[in-house]
Amino acid sequence: MIQLMRKRVDPDALEVLYDRPFSKESFEEDFELKGGKWYVDDEGWLVGENRENCAAMVMSKDEFFGDVLVEFDAATILPATRDINVTWHGSWNEEINKRDIAYVFGIQGWWEGLIGFERSPEYEFKVGTKLFPFEAGRVYHVAVGNIGNELFIAIDGVLALEVHDPDPIDINKYGRVGFEAYCTKVKYKNYKVKRITYTDTAKPYDPEF
Repeated sequence: MIQLMRKRVDPDALEVLYDRPFSKESFEEDFELKGGKWYVDDEGWLVGENRENCAAMVMSKDEFFGDVLVEFDAATILPATRDINVTWHGSWNEEINKRDIAYVFGIQGWWEGLIGFERSPEYEFKVGTKLFPFEAGRVYHVAVGNIGNELFIAIDGVLALEVHDPDPIDINKYGRVGFEAYCTKVKYKNYKVKRITYTDTAKPYDPEF
């Protein structure tokens, strides 16, 4: 259960839009390679390797519009210690071969070990904090999503960050999901996309004294 500001989301009760284990076949059929070295290992992890200072990506061929939750397990592969990144409500600029409009979420990123969000390609919307106690090599269960312009990230079932974008992406126009390897080596598994519904939990404060 993910408790947001005035809303509660139950990931286990949501409509599933995509749920297919990573394999050589699913990777080739469902994703496009946009840089770096990517492969599915013998344990079903999607592994990304990139030694360059850029966002080497794979992006979903399908688009998922509206309020969606993207769930997956992820870890850095030691000695790599940074940048578990995913994009959603994304797009790709074929002319310059770079990520275009998208929300980007990262753990242990932005050169300073932050957890946060940014909106490409202008990157005028950014938010980050160093309060998440990241451990390199540890597997985390990540749930990142949006309800309108309300973005949130939960890790291992606990809300880690929630923000409101004052100039949101058109979530009914852009809908690709992407996994990144930004000068790191990372792995992803158990990827799912779900349609978000929620329970309204708005209530007044009661006096405590």
